Amino acid sequence: MKKILYLLFVFALILSACAPKATEPVAEAPAADAPAAEVPAADTTGVKELSILWAEWDPANYLQEIGNMYEAETGIKVNVIQEPWGSFYDLMASQWAAKSDTYDMVVGDSQWTGQGATQGHYVDLTDFMTSKGIDQTVTEATLKYYGEYPVGSGTYWAYPTEGDAVGWAYRKDLLEDPAEMEAFKAKYGYDLAIPETWDQLYDIAEFFTRPDDPKNGVKYGVGVYTQKDYDGMIMGYENVLFSWGADWFDPETFEVEGVVNSPEAVEALKFYRELYKFAPPGTSNAFYAEMNDAYISGQAAMIMNYFAFFPSLANSGVNPFADVTGFFAGPKGPTGEAYVALGGQGLSVLAYTSPERQQASMDFIEWFATDRVQTEWAKVGGYTCNKAVLSSEEFLTNTPYNQAFSDSMQMVKDFWNIPVFGQMLEPVNRLLHPYIVDGQGDPKELLDQLAQEQRQILVDNDVLK
Repeated sequence: MKKILYLLFVFALILSACAPKATEPVAEAPAADAPAAEVPAADTTGVKELSILWAEWDPANYLQEIGNMYEAETGIKVNVIQEPWGSFYDLMASQWAAKSDTYDMVVGDSQWTGQGATQGHYVDLTDFMTSKGIDQTVTEATLKYYGEYPVGSGTYWAYPTEGDAVGWAYRKDLLEDPAEMEAFKAKYGYDLAIPETWDQLYDIAEFFTRPDDPKNGVKYGVGVYTQKDYDGMIMGYENVLFSWGADWFDPETFEVEGVVNSPEAVEALKFYRELYKFAPPGTSNAFYAEMNDAYISGQAAMIMNYFAFFPSLANSGVNPFADVTGFFAGPKGPTGEAYVALGGQGLSVLAYTSPERQQASMDFIEWFATDRVQTEWAKVGGYTCNKAVLSSEEFLTNTPYNQAFSDSMQMVKDFWNIPVFGQMLEPVNRLLHPYIVDGQGDPKELLDQLAQEQRQILVDNDVLK
């Protein structure tokens, strides 16, 4: 991942700072039953070049390879313009404000969808995607969280492009050690194996936390997200929140009272706090970089991280434990539900280009969405959302983490994608971080205060009345 870890961190800070203020009005979302605006067919014979804006990282290089394929097949050149993560959102926001036609498409974060849709920056792709059957080619969860706004409306603004989710890496040599297996069963009464539930994951984390008596150098059982500056801790905690049957808000009404502070949410928060007790020192403000570092340095037996950062763990030149590293999808909560935090982005057509260029962009998306091209996308390194590819034997066996990735993409769930999502992050970090890492405060009281503050944000911005 090279310098991407730092760039992503900087981008997180800037994106949070650029979030709309509470006094800014939010454009009214289209009615859930409103017909999608039709984009008239246009003569695209004069379009010889298309541009796609994305962040500066390896997947953008992979998309350029796919763009080169498109040029070879159609004669239309595709340029993937990369902007450093730290200024990616700022650049796109400035282009929106200027109603610029510099770029034809953007691979934007799922959080941007509400802003892109309600403020007129994205082309409504509903008729296009449904008439071509594109909506049926990707997993339901990725279509819902990368492409749809409002959620549940059946209105689509992006094609799910770069899938990602929080998964787990673990030391197979520890979990498969006969002596450890015997000792674990004697202590917990069941076999040591890849955890199927959060309770089992907790037991394994506890079992391998031995700062005074490490096994193969490992002193701690687990690494979890705790970064408080943007959405790191949130992306960790919500794996538990969702799997406990709780949520950030009511998806139909956006009501937070009684939802984000539900009894299930309180129990999930308590659990995450207890799990963190088995994390290595120095991970009290940790995200993807720190997770991989904790694993590669031999500090932790298991870590959570986005799949985008797992290739380095499978690389023996980077990870000394690559040959004994395994991967698994998120475990089940108390009721048998299993959800994992969504990452990744969708490809949107920008509304300020000409009808001809919009049509040419949709022609590219239609080609890109085919099973054939999505197979190539996965081969070059893209994280496809295509159902057929995700279930193919070729994909599942291509890397040691692809099976876990495929499993995870069937159970991803996202947080807010409304235009004021940035404001919703702030009280979560301020209120919950001290409790998770230091045990400060009462979890029920903290979540009650969170519900009160977030509700006021939604009221101030006309999301709630």
